[in-house]
Amino acid sequence: MNEPIPVTRVTDHGTAKLMPDVDRERAWLLTVDGAPQSYVDLDEPAHLEFEYARRLGHALDTVAAPGRPLDVAHLGGGALTLPRYVAATRPGSRQDVVEADRGLLELVTEHLPLPAGERITLHGADARAWLEAAPAGSADILVADVFGGSRVPAHLTTVAYTRAAARVLRGDGVYLANLADAAPFAFLRSQLATLATVFAELALVAEPGVLRGRRFGNAVLLAAHRPLDTAALARRTAADAFPARVVHGAALRVLVGAAEPVRDEDAVPSPEPPEGAFGIG
Repeated sequence: MNEPIPVTRVTDHGTAKLMPDVDRERAWLLTVDGAPQSYVDLDEPAHLEFEYARRLGHALDTVAAPGRPLDVAHLGGGALTLPRYVAATRPGSRQDVVEADRGLLELVTEHLPLPAGERITLHGADARAWLEAAPAGSADILVADVFGGSRVPAHLTTVAYTRAAARVLRGDGVYLANLADAAPFAFLRSQLATLATVFAELALVAEPGVLRGRRFGNAVLLAAHRPLDTAALARRTAADAFPARVVHGAALRVLVGAAEPVRDEDAVPSPEPPEGAFGIG
């Protein structure tokens, strides 16, 4: 059997590269313009390698009863890591994946095909435009993991965008987002303030070193109109190989402080990560 070899392709929004993992037989790392984007193990789709992906996985595990099928919309496709995870952990789920880079979708589905029979629909579209056209109340979960290079696009950071996301969710639905920032957390705080204009319940999951301002890193945000099971989430994230903290309630309000919600006319992308900030967790 031939050894898998790296695949490089110029796509719509950059240069994508798929690299085999020498330690796992059918596992692959996707980078775009050199920045790690996704990791997929085709034999073990429930395996999440990156720290932020593991935290999104913990959130997905705690938003509904284990194994219950869900309607999930994913903004940002990457190598389709989380759609594969949901399909493996919640069989029968119906999923939509929205990815602006059609060339990236073609590369991933050609070399890392989805399992046959899964109810996963791929859309080559801008995330906000797709949200604004999607049926109201059509998703249980909305996962936002959209990076242009290593930055969240500005038009996906605003009150108008948040309202579009909330419209697509059902009344008991949950919004999940992967962001990245560093102390003093101007971007992260503004995003929490923005979500708070629409959602009553918020929580944040991040590595303690990031929260203490020691390094740039990812933060997973949760937002809903209903109480979130932060106790279950905290247990899972604390016991992970890469432990994280869950911040909610009064502590989260302190973190937000006087931050203002983001309007479309004031929106900016998330901060540029420092050199070497992103790697495999």
